Amino acid sequence: MATYQDIKGLRVKYLSADPSTLGGGDVWYNSTTGTLKGVVSFAAWSSGSSLTQKRYGGGGAGTQTSALAFAGANPGAPAVQTEEYNGSGWSTGGDLNTGRYLIGGSGTQTAALASGGDSLPGSSNATEEYDGSTWTTTGALNTTRKQCSGQFGIQTAAVLAGGYADGDSAVVEEYDGSSWTSVTSLPAAQNNAAGFGILTAGIYATGTQSPNTAVLAYDGTNWTAVTSANTGGSGRSGAGTSTAGIIMGASTPSISGKTEEYDGSTWTETADLGTSRYNAMGANTGTTTASLVGGGATGSEVATTATEEFNKSINTVTAAAWAAGGTMGTARYGQGQFGPQTAAIRAAGSTGPATVNSESYDGSSWTEGPNVNTARGLLAAAGNGTQTAGLIFGGTTSIAPHNPGITNASEEYNGSSWTSGNNLNYSARNLGGLGTQTSAVAAGGLGPPTYLATSDEYDGTNWTAGTSLPAGLQDNQGMTGASQTTGLLAGGEGPPGAAYSATLEYDGTNWTAGGSLLSAVYKNAGCGTQTAALSFGGQPGPHTAQTEGYDGTVWSTRPSMATARSALGGSGTQTAGLAAGGQPPIMATTEEFTGETSAAAASTLTTS
Repeated sequence: MATYQDIKGLRVKYLSADPSTLGGGDVWYNSTTGTLKGVVSFAAWSSGSSLTQKRYGGGGAGTQTSALAFAGANPGAPAVQTEEYNGSGWSTGGDLNTGRYLIGGSGTQTAALASGGDSLPGSSNATEEYDGSTWTTTGALNTTRKQCSGQFGIQTAAVLAGGYADGDSAVVEEYDGSSWTSVTSLPAAQNNAAGFGILTAGIYATGTQSPNTAVLAYDGTNWTAVTSANTGGSGRSGAGTSTAGIIMGASTPSISGKTEEYDGSTWTETADLGTSRYNAMGANTGTTTASLVGGGATGSEVATTATEEFNKSINTVTAAAWAAGGTMGTARYGQGQFGPQTAAIRAAGSTGPATVNSESYDGSSWTEGPNVNTARGLLAAAGNGTQTAGLIFGGTTSIAPHNPGITNASEEYNGSSWTSGNNLNYSARNLGGLGTQTSAVAAGGLGPPTYLATSDEYDGTNWTAGTSLPAGLQDNQGMTGASQTTGLLAGGEGPPGAAYSATLEYDGTNWTAGGSLLSAVYKNAGCGTQTAALSFGGQPGPHTAQTEGYDGTVWSTRPSMATARSALGGSGTQTAGLAAGGQPPIMATTEEFTGETSAAAASTLTTS
């Protein structure tokens, strides 16, 4: 019998503890635990950030880190919306010209192709191309049809096989970048199969044909039956190549999360989806080691926003998520908050009346700290990245009608005590703040009844008038930034009580429009930097738990908080954020945000 040394040319390492750094193929014996250990690859689905809207029967394109989802239904009027995935979340793309669902989709995020579908009340022959921002109508299909999920290829060389056109169809058409041409038909009419690959090497798997485990391969001219899948079903999603493909989900007719991999000759069952579904949108140029599925139907015309990522590697992927943190000693809203997730300060705020109370957070629990000098709520703070050098300013000392106690008071914190500093040049509540104790910005707010566009800059000693906002704005707590010259303001409320989705970026001199939030919001919280920020919570209408991430250009979805809240405190970074307090009712709870992580994991090997 061959030994490990015979096979690999290496002896098994004899160690008293698992190594701190792991690599694929590593094998060792842990003498402390008496186990043979190794690093092997494994397959798993993990949760990704949700789509912005529920839908099924849409088209998909791209890869796991650069994908598209477009069209679909919820049910009701077919959608025209497009969403783009960047590996962390979904953001808004350009709308289709023709709304439809049960559509064909293929290509990449910047060169996608959409064809056919159901535009209600009838099927469509429309074809559109996407350039990364805009859909353009191009040559129509020769055969009008829906149930077009069996589309594969790229924008300039695609195949649409089968579908439903007053019955199951065997028609196959090829697209050359401008027009469709009818080519060799399927051996039997069918629809709603999974398609993946390229025009000269494509796979059409498990449609409605009986037996619906059947799989066909296309070489650019002819269709050939190949090894059947292990589990039948229609409405599957597919990705990859003709020698390294993957299919997932199905209606069998029960709804399934089954996933299978194809190596060009054999289908192998692998990890199931966390959410069973069919007619989902996926990254159709994904791979058997990195793929993506979003949306789909979890019941008859019951759509979902759920997104999942498939990975096969030595790494365990832990999805981004909010988790419960320690409970504050004093419930409050409208407070000042600064510092990282494991070393934060919460100061003042409203508990009903305004409070002087402050608390510090160590990453697990809150501890009472020294009181501020002026009791106030609806204030702002700055102190990016530090617990021992913070700044609070503005707010109101009274919650009586018309807020007669609006203040311009400013205080500094050194880690042990609060000291009154020079006052702001203007008095306001519900204002925004960003930066550090020696390089801070205050912007907007309410000086009843006026929505203020005013801004001030602080140098550690004095406040100086800064560049005004383009318009008056309050409840803009979604301000964040590392310094006075790299600021970000997301959302807010402007007259007459309208929620904004606008983002403003500050360079120390000018406010410039950035990418808009996916949803208009005010009384939200923010953390991070101008190029890596989070916005979470807020209103209008119902209080929200929604979270969005910003990359310096666009906002995209992130996992929502467990508890909807507004007027909350926010601090930390985009991958390690902290949300505390808020309303309604007045809260003491804390949530911690952790971005997606990936780390190699060791497995115990059996010797039998």
